[in-house]
Amino acid sequence: MASGEAVAAPAAFAVQPITWGRCADPDLRKAKARCGTLVVPLDHADPTGPTISLAVSRVKHTRGPFRGAVFTNPGGPGSDGTWLAPYGSYVPRKVGLTYDWYGVDPRGTGASRPLLSCDSSYFGWNRPDYVPTSATIMKYWRHTTEKYAKDCGRSKAKRLLAHVRTTDSAADFDLLRQAIGLDKITFFGFSYGTYLAQVYATLFPDHVQALVMDGVIDPDRVFYRSNLDQDPAFQKSFNAFLAWVGKYPSTYHLGKGRKAVERTYERLRKRLKRHPAGGKVGPDELDDALLNAGYYNGYYPYVASALAALANDGNPQGIKQLYRGSNPVGKNADNSFAMYLATQCTDAVWPTDWKTWAADSRRLDRKAPFLTWANNWFNAPCRTWPVAGTPRVDVTGAGLDDVPILLLSETHDPATPYAGALAARRIFPSARLVAGVGGYSHAVSLSGVACTDNAIAAVLETGALPARASGNRADKECPPLAAPKPPKKAARVAPLLHRTWWSR
Repeated sequence: MASGEAVAAPAAFAVQPITWGRCADPDLRKAKARCGTLVVPLDHADPTGPTISLAVSRVKHTRGPFRGAVFTNPGGPGSDGTWLAPYGSYVPRKVGLTYDWYGVDPRGTGASRPLLSCDSSYFGWNRPDYVPTSATIMKYWRHTTEKYAKDCGRSKAKRLLAHVRTTDSAADFDLLRQAIGLDKITFFGFSYGTYLAQVYATLFPDHVQALVMDGVIDPDRVFYRSNLDQDPAFQKSFNAFLAWVGKYPSTYHLGKGRKAVERTYERLRKRLKRHPAGGKVGPDELDDALLNAGYYNGYYPYVASALAALANDGNPQGIKQLYRGSNPVGKNADNSFAMYLATQCTDAVWPTDWKTWAADSRRLDRKAPFLTWANNWFNAPCRTWPVAGTPRVDVTGAGLDDVPILLLSETHDPATPYAGALAARRIFPSARLVAGVGGYSHAVSLSGVACTDNAIAAVLETGALPARASGNRADKECPPLAAPKPPKKAARVAPLLHRTWWSR
């Protein structure tokens, strides 16, 4: 572990058993989950100091033999996670039902307390274009992102800010392990959750039974460089969406072929810059809505229908719903965004010179214009964050030679590019990588691709992994998650999105 990082919770903290009761979430109640609260130190280096509470959910095993506990994290960082406790039911051959599955709202998120919120109206309408084509636009976004960082430093939960690094959450998970009385646990992480799993395994290697990581982060590139890596990856994923739309010109009337659809999108974006649809939907809101398709091809029909309604009929309702589903406003609505920043900004050292940010974004924007400047502004509060970043954890894989580790990634994953999975495979000597070849979706295991899902069942059932291949490549190749076909009657208004493990 690098110097300056938080340490594991000392034995002096007396962890209390969890009292399990009725869950507030109807989906968890339907899954027969039970919910409770885990009390942990605010500062793991001060176990006798102030405490905070974490919301925890559990779905107990219903079949034998009992194989242990699976701890889950959906990523973000900043996403609530109690909703993941029922995930064991998706594992093939009912293997998941031989485990107790735990979901956690990490510190500062969801139903955990205190809750971090900095500006609940941050995601408004008709904002200046993300692309700073003028000094005025550049000034607006620099001021806006700097103000958000300042607002977080003045929030009611500001005491959290120095204690929400990944090392803090890893120590929380180990207290959960102690609270349920198990010596070893399996960690199943998605997206950023794969980094949390890697840090947990680095700090507590003796307590790891197995690791399953889907959408794998390269621990050596957290987080400024890993966010830059996303820009060209999302451009490819967005192009794949445009190509899909271009296969169905009679359904969406946006053009035949990728290039034609791309021209329609570019014309629409210019039009919205001059005249926002309904006075609200400008080019930023359009791009934020379309980003859903970049993450997951299952949303292609909904996003395409919303795009077609706006481009062809001037109806912005679908785009508005997609945008607002991912960018809510209202009381504490910015919680996920605030905690995303609070974790990433302090997990590693970020550049503070604006010239570095601007130069990198200008360079990437030339080949990846879809996301580059949006991604820049999304992360820009880290440049002036009120709590300094610390050296990242040195993830080495030490002490894990005999631990079964399964890595999962589609080869064109935009949010956690495939190179991260290859890097983790090199770091962890017992790791095996299962690749969804040619896929553009992010962290979509247990979505029905038998080749991938059976590999998860095997490692959970017996610890079995694919044979290790030579070289820097996948150990097992699988089909990707197949893109859907348009419904016979295309939806004109996109549905609200379910909670996901997606963050830039």
